[in-house]
Amino acid sequence: MSVKNGDMVIVKGSPRYYVKGGRLNFNVTKITPYGIGNLFEQFLRLKQKLEEEGLFDDKFKKNIEPKKIKRIGVVTSKTGAVIQDIINIISRRNPNIDIVLYPVKVQGAGAENDIAKGIDFFSNYENVDVVIVARGGGSLEDLQPFNTEIVARATFNSNKPIVSAVGHETDYTIIDFVSDLRAPTPSAAAELVTEDIISKKQVLQSKILRLIRSFDSIVNYEKTKFNHNIKTLKNLCESFINERSYMLSLKLTKLSKLNPKAIMKLGYAKVSKNYEIIISVNDTKVGDELNIEFIDGDIKVVRR
Repeated sequence: MSVKNGDMVIVKGSPRYYVKGGRLNFNVTKITPYGIGNLFEQFLRLKQKLEEEGLFDDKFKKNIEPKKIKRIGVVTSKTGAVIQDIINIISRRNPNIDIVLYPVKVQGAGAENDIAKGIDFFSNYENVDVVIVARGGGSLEDLQPFNTEIVARATFNSNKPIVSAVGHETDYTIIDFVSDLRAPTPSAAAELVTEDIISKKQVLQSKILRLIRSFDSIVNYEKTKFNHNIKTLKNLCESFINERSYMLSLKLTKLSKLNPKAIMKLGYAKVSKNYEIIISVNDTKVGDELNIEFIDGDIKVVRR
C-alpha cells in the first residue's frame, strides 16, 4: 500500500543497529492501515456478516406511504442543525404532521447504545408511523456509531419503518443497508416521508381558479350568445309586427274606402225600403215609402 505523511499504520519488520555510526534502521516487511483503515475493515467485516444473515434483503423492507404518515419519530441530537432542518422542512410541507424527538448522542463513546435505545423506544411506541435516524456529516470515526451491530439489529428488529439519514450523500453506513429507506441527507429524509400538501393545495387552488375562469368564459359566451339571440328575436318580432301593421294598414285603408260613410261623404246616399237596400229604381213602385240616409241623417219620402 502507498503511505503518505500523516497516515496511521501498523508496521511489521525488524530493527538494525549500526553501533559505529550510532544509527537505527527499521526494515519494513508489512504495512497495514490503522485508525480509519481499521475502522473501514471493521465496517466491511460487519457488512459482510449482516448481509450473509439477510439483514439487507429487500423482502424485509417495510413500505413507507407518506400520505398515511401523521406522526414522525426522530432519533438524533437535540442540538444542532439536523433536527431544525427536519422540523422546518416537515412543517413547510405538511404543518399537520407531529414530530417526536428522542434525543441521543450521535458520536463518541456510548453513542451506539443511545441510538439503539431510541430505535427500540419508537419500535414499541404506537403513536408514530415512521422513524428517522439522522445526523449530519462527519469523518468515518464520527459516523462509527451507525456502523455498529447493535444499531443495525435494532433497526432490523424495529416494528416501525426506519429511514436512515446519516452524513452526506456520499456517506454510507451499516444502518443505510438495514433501514427500510436510505435518504442522502436528513433534509431529504424529511421530504421523503411527508406529503407536500402545501404544494398540492396551491396546485388545487390554481386548478380551481382556472376552472372558475373557464366557467366565467362559458357563462360570458352563453350570455353574449343569449343577448344576440334575444336581439335577433326582437328584430324578427319587430319586423313581423311592422309587416303585420303595414298589412293591417292596407286593409284598413281598403275597408275605409268601402265604408258607406266614406262613400256618403262623396254625395252618395243609401236608399232602403222596409230596411232592405234599394239598388235599382225597378225595386220600387209608386206609393212606396222610402228611407234615404245621408252622412248626417236620413229622410223619408214617398215615390210618385
